Amino acid sequence: MGGQACVFYGGAEFSRDTDLALLADADNLERLERALADLQAERIAVPALSLETLERGHAVHFRCRHADVAGMRIDVMSRMRGVDPFETLWDRRTSAELPDGLRLELLSLPDLVAAKKTQRDKDWPMIRRLVEAHHFEHRERATIEAVRFWLRELRTPSLLVETAARWPEAAGDAMRERPLLGNAVAGDLQALETSILEEERLEKAVDREYWAPRRLELERWRRERS
Repeated sequence: MGGQACVFYGGAEFSRDTDLALLADADNLERLERALADLQAERIAVPALSLETLERGHAVHFRCRHADVAGMRIDVMSRMRGVDPFETLWDRRTSAELPDGLRLELLSLPDLVAAKKTQRDKDWPMIRRLVEAHHFEHRERATIEAVRFWLRELRTPSLLVETAARWPEAAGDAMRERPLLGNAVAGDLQALETSILEEERLEKAVDREYWAPRRLELERWRRERS
């Protein structure tokens, strides 16, 4: 659900970390603990790994010591702001098979984009690249679902103007959810750029508000740990 998925979708070239979305139940937690033991993974920060921690929306962080993956960081979450419950994510997942037969399950691209809408500045260029890559790959054979995704998530003014002009009916429908598309329909690139930046600012503010009580919990756990 992180950098490795971004590599798969063409939004990044490399990632040293692995971020996992986990179904939080007792059996799954036991499987995860066995896998972490095989990787000689040590927890590197608060909070501790527990069902309660995951259900409260926290990430749990590990560093691998096994020679094959030495230094690799693993972050585990179960609930994310603005993202559907795990069962829904699983139903929409993207499956891929490696040459050796290993099967990978990744967040769908729309769910990955939703998960990336954080207060961190580095996530927003990644969102832009992910949606651009999808647009360039599929625009010649676009489905209506893809068009709606682009209108909802594209952050490149010129591509939004192009998409709105090519599919005006879909743009009109999407405008109710994303008013800045009015600027795309009008072809006003400058106003569109300003609106996209304001959209990002508001989303970051929502994310900071979401994490405020959780940060207080983390600080309390750090004090108790020390």
